Amino acid sequence: MPVVKHEAFLRLHPVFTGETLATHLARRGGGGTRGKEAFLAYYRKTGRVIRVRRGLYAVIPPGADPDSYPVDPYLIAARLTGDAVVSHHTALEFYGRAYSVWRHLVYSASRPVDTLVFRSQVYRGVRFPEALLRQGAEHFGVLNTERLGVAMRATSLERTLVDVLHRPDLAGGWEEIWRSLESVEFFNVDQVVAYALLLGNATTIAKVGFFLDQHRDALMIDERHLRPLRDRRPLQPHYLDRARRRSGCLVANWNLVVPDDVMERSWAEVL
Repeated sequence: MPVVKHEAFLRLHPVFTGETLATHLARRGGGGTRGKEAFLAYYRKTGRVIRVRRGLYAVIPPGADPDSYPVDPYLIAARLTGDAVVSHHTALEFYGRAYSVWRHLVYSASRPVDTLVFRSQVYRGVRFPEALLRQGAEHFGVLNTERLGVAMRATSLERTLVDVLHRPDLAGGWEEIWRSLESVEFFNVDQVVAYALLLGNATTIAKVGFFLDQHRDALMIDERHLRPLRDRRPLQPHYLDRARRRSGCLVANWNLVVPDDVMERSWAEVL
């Protein structure tokens, strides 16, 4: 197989799908199943390409060890489906705002694939919220960004704030969430409010309202931000984490039962 004409492809696509490869080969007159199989067979044999999962491959630089060379995990997560979006705790990590580093990576998609384990890292896909899918708004607050010069998608910090409050199980729990979000100096609060209302979940709306209310000074929160959220809060008290239902303090403004450690941010006292 002629090598030179494929070097640019390998350099520009450190993680690539079978579809991307097929497009590349078709442009050079070598498309079709046979052409793709020949490409993969040759480059896998020479150690330049490794298989991440069916239909997804990573490029290994010349001379590097295929078994140990690090493959960028964000690019893997962003390529696991055609519409994959790095989200939740992994988005916080991507932006350098996560308090802790995980070996679990989370992405959102219309149809996530089965959980993947690759080189001790776990890739978990979650379906876009039904409310977004119904409205055709699954990419609200999704940014087109890049990693190592390669295009990918990630949820904005504004959408991520709401997503981790909506699904704390995908973000490491309340201390991790609070510490991570508190490291962000600025949010477009109008975008936060708009996305929370778009999700339409009363409990999540109350969580977002409570978090913004608790950080009024740091995030320059006005009453105009809180009013539409307060109007959509639950009619009856809900737990901050309905799955665990820990006792705590009832915050009447938000009809939300908040655990004492979150209410007082007690972890901040530990040095």
